[in-house]
Amino acid sequence: MDKAKIAKLAKSLAKHTAEKVRLRDVDLSPKLDKKEYKERRKAYQEQLLRLQLEIRNHHIPSVIVVEGWDAAGKGGTIHRLVDKFDPRSYHVHPVAAPSHEERAHHYLWRFWRDLPARGRIAVFDRSWYGRVLVERVEGYAKTAEWQRAYDEINQFEHQLAVDGHLIIKFFLHISKGEQKQRFQARSSNPLKAWKMTDEDYRNRRKWSQYESAIDDMIARTHTQQAPWYVIPANDKRYARVAVQQICIHRFTQALADRL
Repeated sequence: MDKAKIAKLAKSLAKHTAEKVRLRDVDLSPKLDKKEYKERRKAYQEQLLRLQLEIRNHHIPSVIVVEGWDAAGKGGTIHRLVDKFDPRSYHVHPVAAPSHEERAHHYLWRFWRDLPARGRIAVFDRSWYGRVLVERVEGYAKTAEWQRAYDEINQFEHQLAVDGHLIIKFFLHISKGEQKQRFQARSSNPLKAWKMTDEDYRNRRKWSQYESAIDDMIARTHTQQAPWYVIPANDKRYARVAVQQICIHRFTQALADRL
């Protein structure tokens, strides 16, 4: 991709950069029709595969974090992102509640173990940000613990960046009304009903508390080395393509910096 195309792409993606963004101010209206989505998805997946191979050849370890509301489409977005990747060079880590062994260590311990080797890509479906989201809101972490976590996370990501890691962080944002519709659709679909738990409905009742926690998370951990990208995800097609575009841009930048 030449410099002019890179500059044009960067400009088009600037609206997703999370610096000083509050969730309530995010425009959730962007959409893609099915035809354009299919065309762009195919083209972007081909670009992503080529870039993945270049990332491997240049030994760049890459960390992609995908956070978002329940039913925001994190799993589907990740699937479309890595669908054409060489499976030998990436791994998706679905993050659940910590095990008994993991709770006996510092909360970042389990994530250190899953960081990618040189040239590989690690995708985290939820991440260490649970400390300042669900653990904060649900009271699983003491106030002092989650309050100091912002600095701990920034230091953690700074260490990775200094060591040569590329870090890309996404938050998929949907409206409360859209979440309700997706919950109802899942519950009525026997092939998707397993995705719904009592925890999903409990979290929904605390929407405003989670919104405040997310705003704080973005404001306090958005850095030049590890910026957040807030993706409007009411339209799943738009969200998937936006994530692909940003990864293409960031991979291309990282490779250019190595040359």
